[in-house]
Amino acid sequence: MDKNDECCSTHLIDGDGVFNVTGVENFIKEVKLAECGLSYAVVSIMGPQSSGKSTLLNHLFSTNFREMDAYKGRSQTTKGIWMARCVGIEPCTLVMDLEGTDGRERGEDDTTFEKQSALFALAVSDIVLINMWCHDIGREQAANKPLLKTVFQVMMRLFSPRKTTLLFVIRDKTRTPLENLEPVLREDIQKIWDSVPKPQAHEETPLSEFFNVEVVALSSYEEKEEQFKEQVASLRQRFFHSIAPGGLAGDRRGVVPASGFSFSAQHMWEVIKENKDLDLPAHKVMVATVRCEEIAHEKYESFSANEEWCQLKEAVQSHPVGGFGKKLSSILNTFLTEYDAEATFFDEGVRSTKRKQLEEKLLQLVQPAYQSMLGRIRSDTLEKFKEAFDKDLKGGIGFAMAARECNGSFMSQFDEECADAVIDQTKWDSSRARDKLKRDIDAHIAEARTAKLAEVTTLYETKLKEALAGPVEGLLDGASDDTWPAMRKLLQRETETAVTGFSAALSGFEMDEQTRDSMVLRLKDYARGVVEAKAKEEAGRVLIRMKDRFSMLFSYDSDSMPRVWTGKENIRAITKTARSASLKLLSVMAVISLEDERDSIDNTLTVALGDGGASTKKGTDTLDPLASSTWNEVSASRTLITPIQCKLLWKQFNTETEYIVTQAIAAQEASKRNNNWLPPPWAVVALLILGFNEFMTLLRNPLYLGVIFVAFLLVKALWVQLDISGEFRNGALPGLLSLATKFIPTVTNLLRRLAEAGQRKANNEPQHNSTLASKRKEYGDDEMK
Repeated sequence: MDKNDECCSTHLIDGDGVFNVTGVENFIKEVKLAECGLSYAVVSIMGPQSSGKSTLLNHLFSTNFREMDAYKGRSQTTKGIWMARCVGIEPCTLVMDLEGTDGRERGEDDTTFEKQSALFALAVSDIVLINMWCHDIGREQAANKPLLKTVFQVMMRLFSPRKTTLLFVIRDKTRTPLENLEPVLREDIQKIWDSVPKPQAHEETPLSEFFNVEVVALSSYEEKEEQFKEQVASLRQRFFHSIAPGGLAGDRRGVVPASGFSFSAQHMWEVIKENKDLDLPAHKVMVATVRCEEIAHEKYESFSANEEWCQLKEAVQSHPVGGFGKKLSSILNTFLTEYDAEATFFDEGVRSTKRKQLEEKLLQLVQPAYQSMLGRIRSDTLEKFKEAFDKDLKGGIGFAMAARECNGSFMSQFDEECADAVIDQTKWDSSRARDKLKRDIDAHIAEARTAKLAEVTTLYETKLKEALAGPVEGLLDGASDDTWPAMRKLLQRETETAVTGFSAALSGFEMDEQTRDSMVLRLKDYARGVVEAKAKEEAGRVLIRMKDRFSMLFSYDSDSMPRVWTGKENIRAITKTARSASLKLLSVMAVISLEDERDSIDNTLTVALGDGGASTKKGTDTLDPLASSTWNEVSASRTLITPIQCKLLWKQFNTETEYIVTQAIAAQEASKRNNNWLPPPWAVVALLILGFNEFMTLLRNPLYLGVIFVAFLLVKALWVQLDISGEFRNGALPGLLSLATKFIPTVTNLLRRLAEAGQRKANNEPQHNSTLASKRKEYGDDEMK
């Protein structure tokens, strides 16, 4: 590597006192100073102009500072302050070459920059080389005295000295041994220290509290170059590990971390230029504050852009992430650890405060993701709970047990997943999310409980309706004295069966006895309501039922065969029986009798309506028992048909069934007339006496008998075909009209059938004859053989 590239020199402060911010920052990046932490050292050199400072530094540290050209005479070579990296020395060591003092270019009175640069060097350097001529030692007015006074005076402006090492480099050493020169030099230094005005707090402070004084002598570079180089090489070895205990700067104090060197140096120079006292502790806090803020901001921005964090933040928006807390804690810990590593050498109070602020900002940044994670865990747990709960219910587990077990299981699962999501750097808890999950689960259980109870109730209500509706309708259809007792038994039996199953189903809900009894009572009331509703429904069709029953009993015999009114039936008795049965139906359906209570409705209706309204045929002084809207000793809630409604229904019933009775009577009379078509007996005797001669003629001539027989057969056939007896059953005139329309078609049909029969006989005769002939031929051939 080229020497120039290794030392990386830069103009730190120019001759006009302008701090080269850009150059310093580039220099620090090139030498990678920020990575050194506190493991670096700063060396500066001061001394009279043209005293060989740059030459010494170039040989001592392999730098490339500009040196004076001896052939051009003595003049100012270094303007301002230059800085370079010492080549090959560990740890990283920076060296500053200060502008020489007592130069003619600045003038006799312009010492401001000298003092400013000296104060700056003392504030930032661990080791200060004071370059002086050997022949000046011991002289009162020699050039080194103003320099030392300047150093000590500016030191008093540092409120917290750094314990700087002052290394006096005696140039062009003479034959006088160093052991003799050093005491004189130290005595001069002590005199100067004692003569310098000091603040009251440091009036008695010894020189050793502020400085470590070291003395080294070098031969003349021009006269004894080789010896000079050997001595410089020996001195160079003292700068290796100079900050280690026992090194040149082993007891230094108040070191600024390397990453804050640029800012610290810039701020120090600004304060020094403004001619203010340099408060190193305050400056140290200020530098720490700025740098820690910068480091914290960098870590915050780096964390915000971190790929792993971005993926984690995006993932929790759609599903719970396993190990969320550990992953996020690890990421946070990484960036906080990086902050600690970079800020570890700054003021502890500032470092801790800024770290806490960084941690708070990072936690504010990740809190939405944490809340999203809790929300996902909560919603996911709720969905799993619903699935497991429904599965347990379908599996036959009792509702209360399933709810209790699933609730406990999934709340524990939620707590475990929330514990997995806990971030180590926080004290956040999941109590709010847990409470919301608990409310959601309780709400779902309550909703499911209501739905399940409704389902069970509906199931047993449906069973009761199916078990009661049909039988009740059948019992009311065949109404008799045993209808309501049978219905009571049916209601009691089916209700007990349903209540037993219903109670068993309710046992899984583990409800209190009062609630269970209330639900059972509602089920019993529902069963009774089914019967009552069916009874009311059937009561609305009572007239139809009465007419159907009347028609059944009136039109069909005991074998359920249709009656044929031949004239032998007692229509009055049949009508009375049918009406009595219909009246019984009306009395049964008049009121609801689900309790075993006696009533006189049947007797009342029988007396009032049974004999065709016998009570109404008596004198007008008798009160009508049906002229009322209520039944005696029967509540309105049990009444289906009021007395007055019964009377009106009976009247309508009689009116609508009267036609059936009238038709039956008419049919019976017509049947009687049809069965009496023969002439009276006296006419038969007269016919025999008067027709004796005709009978004898027929007997003497059998041909007449044949004709009469054929005529009889034709008449008989016509009689059967025309159904004459059936036609005259409904009367003579209707019969004659019907026969007139049917006579000709019937005769034509009969003649056609006779013709067809004759044709078939004629066709059969030739076939029969041919068969006989063939048989005879075969027989003759056999005989001949």
